[in-house]
Amino acid sequence: MRYLLAVLAAAIGVAGMVLGEADDSPGLQLLGVVLIVGAAAFGVRTARRGR
Repeated sequence: MRYLLAVLAAAIGVAGMVLGEADDSPGLQLLGVVLIVGAAAFGVRTARRGR
């Protein structure tokens, strides 16, 4: 279930990056990057704790 949250957050981040690029909005692109990096860190932490 936690992996699903990480994948969902990464997908929202990617959508933010794409929409921010189309709208030329650097703030939205930054939020997208932050979401992607946070989701990756959460996924790695979850995988390490599961072992």
